[in-house]
Amino acid sequence: MTPELTVTLFSDAVWLIILMVAVLVVPGLIVGLCIAVFQAATQINEQTLSFLPRLLVTLLMVIFAGHWMLRKIMELFDFLFHNIPGMIG
Repeated sequence: MTPELTVTLFSDAVWLIILMVAVLVVPGLIVGLCIAVFQAATQINEQTLSFLPRLLVTLLMVIFAGHWMLRKIMELFDFLFHNIPGMIG
């Protein structure tokens, strides 16, 4: 296994992790920002107001994007396990 191959595989795995985290976190971030702007505009100082909508959006993203995320992980592991003999020798 060459160092270039190791770096390529590692960077692909890290990129996949970043992509999956972004799919879950960015919608919650947008909802939290909208609720924070609403709270600032109406001067509501409730700290727990943004928790439930962010939680629901994150759960909805897991439901809707979970199949895609699992498929991407399976593709990566399938690629790795099928190419292990060629990488070692």
